[in-house]
Amino acid sequence: MDIELSQCFIAVDDHEAALAFYRDALGLEVRNDVAFEGMRWVTVGAPSQPGVEIVLEPPLADPGASPADREAAATLLAKGMLRGVVFRTGDCDATFERVRAAGAEVLQEPLDQPYGVRDCAFRDPAGNMLRFSQATAR
Repeated sequence: MDIELSQCFIAVDDHEAALAFYRDALGLEVRNDVAFEGMRWVTVGAPSQPGVEIVLEPPLADPGASPADREAAATLLAKGMLRGVVFRTGDCDATFERVRAAGAEVLQEPLDQPYGVRDCAFRDPAGNMLRFSQATAR
């Protein structure tokens, strides 16, 4: 079986703030930014991975969701308890400095992990945790 990752989803509560972060701070390219069924469909991706997109979507994009479910999802997003993403980088320390300089909330400074990576972590403007991981020699 031959399968590949095509899209993953990150909940955001402000598309403009999300675009400023993912496009401007991280350097991802905007692939789509269109209206779709009363919502905004925004995808971004790394130029080096043309077949993989991150969809920036509202916390609960299901049009049939109840107001209570939408409120619950928004509350979880505000607490930083929804999706997270791990990015691979060739230089964790340089990536850390660039993202920190862009004003992202630092969760973890670069650290060598016992499982063979050096990584750091931030929160995006919506509160999602993002890790940046660099493989290290064991």
